[in-house]
Amino acid sequence: MNRPASCLNSAISVILSEKGLSHQGELKFGPDRRIEYHWGVRKPLLKLSLTIIAALPLALVQVIGACMGLVAYVGSQQYRSLFRPQYEAVVSAHKLPFKLWRAVRASGMLFSDSLWIWRNPQKALKLVEVHNWDVVEVAINEGHGLVMLTPHLGGFEIIPRVLAQHFPATILYRPSRQDWLNEVVEEGRAYPNMHFVPTNLHGVRQMTRALNRGEAIGILPDQVPSGGEGVWVPFFGRPAYTTPLPARLANRNNTPVVMFTAKRKGIGEGWVMQATRLAPLSEDANIAAAELNVAIENAVLVAPEQFIWSYNRYKHPAGAELPPRN
Repeated sequence: MNRPASCLNSAISVILSEKGLSHQGELKFGPDRRIEYHWGVRKPLLKLSLTIIAALPLALVQVIGACMGLVAYVGSQQYRSLFRPQYEAVVSAHKLPFKLWRAVRASGMLFSDSLWIWRNPQKALKLVEVHNWDVVEVAINEGHGLVMLTPHLGGFEIIPRVLAQHFPATILYRPSRQDWLNEVVEEGRAYPNMHFVPTNLHGVRQMTRALNRGEAIGILPDQVPSGGEGVWVPFFGRPAYTTPLPARLANRNNTPVVMFTAKRKGIGEGWVMQATRLAPLSEDANIAAAELNVAIENAVLVAPEQFIWSYNRYKHPAGAELPPRN
């Protein structure tokens, strides 16, 4: 679940590279490009930012996040080219109000919420309004573990912390290519009863063991898997490379699958966490991935302005077969 941090880093890099500021491990900006920014200072700067954020109230952090979203959208043509078409296509298809600037602001809050939750888990837990918790209790009490699906929406980072209050959770995440960013993110995410494993064979084995122990596992189902690990199925009407992993893990031992959302309430007011149990997923990888995408679509439509539209859900990962033609 490290997409917010990596997205921010990517967005900053996009903005700066578009302006031709990159220069062999450093950036030059300002009048006549006389000010240099060296990549080596990113880690201490981010740690300092996290420390500052931890001391601020959530409302102020979300306002800062909203401003960051606006800066990323206005400052990066690549960001806009991903964000607006994806968001506009979905709200148009579902005849929903077009609230572009609200969605842009919320994209920044997606990141700032995550940082604040990492540094203030106990405060954050007090701001969560949990709906349908009985769904979770019934599922976990069946004794086959729980597959927890959490799309990148609202305050999604609070969801595993809520579950970790009741039972252990093993979370699958994709490490950043940059070691310094991984270190900062892992330090920020550390929390009792939560164990993070990478998206590789070792991580999948650890998740299987967790399910065998009757514990919960967490997967971000809206991330594009690596080539060879997914199938092409529709997502909001377009072919999207999708992981069938949740179905494979759930079908090993009849494990229940629950989709969670954490819709942001008003500024500084916290989140509404909703749990929805899915019908058993198909044994067929293509059908299961299509069923999974329908469930993600329903989750996104709970609060479409709060989804991560800046992420290219339709990209073609290296090594994957070509997508089907419409």
